[in-house]
Amino acid sequence: MDDSRRQTGSEFLNLLHARRSLRRYRPDTPPRELLRQVLQAAIQAPSAHNRQPWRFVVLLEDADRAGLARAMGERLRQDLKADGVPAAVIEADVGRSFERMTGAPVLILLCLSMRDMDVYPDEGRNAAEHTMAVQGTAMAGQNLLLAAHALGLGACWMCAPLFCPDVVIDALQLPPNWQPQGLVTLGWPAQTRSRGRRPLDEVLLWR
Repeated sequence: MDDSRRQTGSEFLNLLHARRSLRRYRPDTPPRELLRQVLQAAIQAPSAHNRQPWRFVVLLEDADRAGLARAMGERLRQDLKADGVPAAVIEADVGRSFERMTGAPVLILLCLSMRDMDVYPDEGRNAAEHTMAVQGTAMAGQNLLLAAHALGLGACWMCAPLFCPDVVIDALQLPPNWQPQGLVTLGWPAQTRSRGRRPLDEVLLWR
């Protein structure tokens, strides 16, 4: 490996180790061209059969972010109430979710589409095909997070759409076959964070 390649590799590893999930942002919206760079990086991810199942919805308007946050918050309230959670705890959770979603100048919803994936006559292979689409979309999300960090932006992945996909689909009037997977809050960071990781040997087997 030549020196320039080694240096580039080291810079990338430093970038990867430095990335953190950030939840507080400055109010100014990043330029659209910068957002396009982030999304262009996202779609460089690998995917099964190179079918590229990822789909993106970018929410820049305050009203759109607030509308989605209210709709998802109402479902969260219903679910927690059915679980028997105390009302005060419910309202705190709903309020925290609303603040996270509306406190970011940009929300990016990641969806998957099965439109171009293979279809089989048995449920087992169809389930595997769906999992492959989930994996591809998640890898696009990781690219997005790393690109955002490389460009000086902060971002955080939220799994909440998985708990209320019908609510998200209805609130955003998504195209048919767009399945919500994750929601990324994004903007110029207004915080720094440090967070540890388990030692590698705790999660590693050599065979």
